[in-house]
Amino acid sequence: MTGWLAIAGLGPGADALVTPEVSDALADATDVVGYIPYVARIPARAGLTLHPSDNRVEILRARQALDLAGAGKRVVVVSSGDPGVFAMAAAVFESLEDLPQYHHLDIRVLPGITAMLAAAARAGAPLGHDFCAINLSDNLKPFAVLERRLRLAARADFAMAFYNPRSTSRPHQFARVLAILREECEPGRLITFARAVSLPEESLSTVTLAEATAEMADMRTLVLVGSSTTRRVASHIYTPRSAG
Repeated sequence: MTGWLAIAGLGPGADALVTPEVSDALADATDVVGYIPYVARIPARAGLTLHPSDNRVEILRARQALDLAGAGKRVVVVSSGDPGVFAMAAAVFESLEDLPQYHHLDIRVLPGITAMLAAAARAGAPLGHDFCAINLSDNLKPFAVLERRLRLAARADFAMAFYNPRSTSRPHQFARVLAILREECEPGRLITFARAVSLPEESLSTVTLAEATAEMADMRTLVLVGSSTTRRVASHIYTPRSAG
């Protein structure tokens, strides 16, 4: 049996936002590998083995998936959103570098709808002009690197999407991020807090930088910071394409 490995994005949460391509791969898979809450989204069925694992073991998870595919299994590694955005695709390829015996494998990356794009669509079009995405977790990079990128992005007047803004292990860090933004941006800059987008508990709130507080975000929140030209029209937030 010839194995293959698909690295798939499950989208922001709602089943309706899983692409047909990803659904087809899951229907054909013998094994699904991923972080516990993402694997929990996959219905059990005959002939399918689920391999949930804890957070912060991305490289071990990637190696497990490669080993299974190398043994002839049809494997899907699942991520939320898109697997290439702060997710498992990079971890799989990082593991593959050190495993030349698996370089022949059929490996595909199946795109998904990111939390950033789902949140932006709910808000309107805040990413309508140049933008960047920044992961605010300092688990894999020093906060000094994060601060430098944040300041440069603000000075370049990008709209910004922030992943992982605040967690129980980092309860005060987002307050520092807001302080940095206040040093670099005007107080009227629009910020959208989008939590659990596409799920029943979804909430969306847009405030100014002056009004924003750290408590408005948690790990289920995607934060969108507008550029200097981002504005409101009716209930929508957008950044004009003619900006800058």
